[in-house]
Amino acid sequence: MKASILHLLLCLTLVGCNTKNEQSLETVSESASKSIIDLSHSYSDKTVYWVTAKEFKLDTVFKGQTEKGYYYAANNFSTAEHGGTHIDAPIHFAKNAQTVDEIPLEKLIGNAIKIDITQKSSNNPDYLVNIEDFTNWEKTHGHTIPDKSIVLIETGFSKYYPDKVKYLGTDERGDHAVKLLHFPGLSPEAATWLVENRNINAIGIDTPSIDYGQSEYFQSHVILLKQNIPAFENLTNLDKLPSNEFEIIALPMKIEGGSGAPLRIVALVSE
Repeated sequence: MKASILHLLLCLTLVGCNTKNEQSLETVSESASKSIIDLSHSYSDKTVYWVTAKEFKLDTVFKGQTEKGYYYAANNFSTAEHGGTHIDAPIHFAKNAQTVDEIPLEKLIGNAIKIDITQKSSNNPDYLVNIEDFTNWEKTHGHTIPDKSIVLIETGFSKYYPDKVKYLGTDERGDHAVKLLHFPGLSPEAATWLVENRNINAIGIDTPSIDYGQSEYFQSHVILLKQNIPAFENLTNLDKLPSNEFEIIALPMKIEGGSGAPLRIVALVSE
């Protein structure tokens, strides 16, 4: 589905209730060449969760023809906040920080860049994204990471999803399994560098956690979330994105007081 369709519907509404018709039509024109890329995994009994978290469960309430002759389907579902493609709200690792429902939409919608470290992580499941990975991106593009960017990190690990052994490092569950986790993540040094030297709105990665699997203290979480920088985890299709000049829309379930939530995240990319 083309982004232009969504923008067209929005702008037609604006035309009907706003005298700035020319501005609305200009927005349609600018968006006509953009496509939507889904960066979210589906939720099912195969969804990957943290090894200590409650997994997704879907219960059928009713499915079929009713006595009155119409078809009807309804389900109940239960899930932990942190599993599948989801958001970590700042309060997840920072006392008195923003909950899911308190995160400003400006943090979740906007221009984005992608840091591709797939060559480095392909043979090293414990790879830590470092400062040089960010400065190399800046050297390649001839400018610093733009202010208020959403930064996505492509490790290539989404290709293993939902194979838990390849994606997580283990298919065991429980507290003991935490020590068996192996997947790339962001080094605390790089997280600190981003906070102190760049002004980003959010960060995302195609692994189960912004901290690497062998992390014990989740320092990158603490560093970023203390600054009210939310994290998107278990992303997919990052290989379909350019390295810059695309937009992200990341809208979580609006759970009041939530430390995290299922996330539907898409990218708008110029064709």
